[in-house]
Amino acid sequence: MNYEKRSPVAVLLLSIVTCGIYQLYLIYKVSQEIRDFRGDNSISPGTELLLSIITCGLYEIYWFYKYGRLVFDMQQRVGVPGASDMSLVLLLLPVFGFGVVSMLLLQTELNRIWDTITPGGTDGVS
Repeated sequence: MNYEKRSPVAVLLLSIVTCGIYQLYLIYKVSQEIRDFRGDNSISPGTELLLSIITCGLYEIYWFYKYGRLVFDMQQRVGVPGASDMSLVLLLLPVFGFGVVSMLLLQTELNRIWDTITPGGTDGVS
């Protein structure tokens, strides 16, 4: 399984420099990584991305909530210390225009999972 640790700073900078296009890429990649980790074939990264685009970002607000819940479940499953359900925070931040902060928080929590399941693994920045 290929799970990629991404630097939150790189996520922020690339999201700003690409005017949000990188964030759309991350919606696809994060959905794909979570689907693969969970073995949940009902998760369709392409559909998640398409819904985010055609709703002009409204679906993305729900996406943050949905994937915040999934990440919390994953953290509990692998025993990440100090795991907390951040789904409500991830939902509210984009409502107030801070969607990129939600992506940073979600990626940080994913990085904690990847560190737990592959200690001493390689850092990938994308």
